Amino acid sequence: MPMTLADSNLLSLPMMTRGVIDTIVQESRILQLLPFQEVVGNSYLYNQELTLSTVNFYAPNDNWSEGTLTVQQKVAHLSILGGNADVDSFLQRTYANVNDLRTVAVQNKAKAVAYSFENTFLNGDISLDPNSFNGIAKLVDPTQKIAVGGANGGQLTLDYMDQLIDLIKPGKPDLILLSRRSRRKLMSLLRGAGNLFETDVNNFGQRVEFYAGVPIAIDDFQPDNLTVGTSTDCSSIYVMKLGDAGVMGLTNGGIMTEQVGNLPDQDAWRVRIKFYCGIASKALHSLAVANGVRA
Repeated sequence: MPMTLADSNLLSLPMMTRGVIDTIVQESRILQLLPFQEVVGNSYLYNQELTLSTVNFYAPNDNWSEGTLTVQQKVAHLSILGGNADVDSFLQRTYANVNDLRTVAVQNKAKAVAYSFENTFLNGDISLDPNSFNGIAKLVDPTQKIAVGGANGGQLTLDYMDQLIDLIKPGKPDLILLSRRSRRKLMSLLRGAGNLFETDVNNFGQRVEFYAGVPIAIDDFQPDNLTVGTSTDCSSIYVMKLGDAGVMGLTNGGIMTEQVGNLPDQDAWRVRIKFYCGIASKALHSLAVANGVRA
């Protein structure tokens, strides 16, 4: 059963690992919401749902036929994400009355892991970095793409937003992912229509905005300088369902911390943070994108 990283913190974990997970989740809206499936091995073979199974109405004594869903088989590989946090033993000892340098170093490395995962979740491309994993920009199906304004991009409208949301079925998306510029434009459109974003506070005490009942997440790794046709000032907006019926994270062991210890050639202590991770899109209609959103 997939669970979020925040939920995994409720399990029996070492104190440092719990602290690292807390830091990582706080730094990434994606990692607050994305459920993770535990994977045995280094890859995950799954069937992506294309169409739902069918049912019929029958008369008494009719022969019943089976209507099965249609799927395509896909595979997602786990990647190794992580880094070392090294702290000089002299500095740790002499500055302990001011700050715990080891804690600061581990927290900074945990933030770097969060930022790297979020960037790869969006922009990952194994043809450019074979050690990473494909992000949602590569996983989204061509039939689930909207060209805003045509071949050269154009202005975002509320009609485009509604059309994008309607590509997710059944039901509504769980998340809208966009850049700060696109969020400002969407806010301007809503003000012009006499509305504002709905707002609420999530479990982390953070203010969350909603459009049409769907939570909005700003992603600073969503570029606003993409080239679409002759335009070089374009951005994209993603909508998705999360979990077993949609986009979900993959991991083997979750986020782990390892006390490597004293380094042989330095008077320093090393802590290693590692995350065996990847993502999968379980259903064709669980992920959609609007491309060509111009300034």
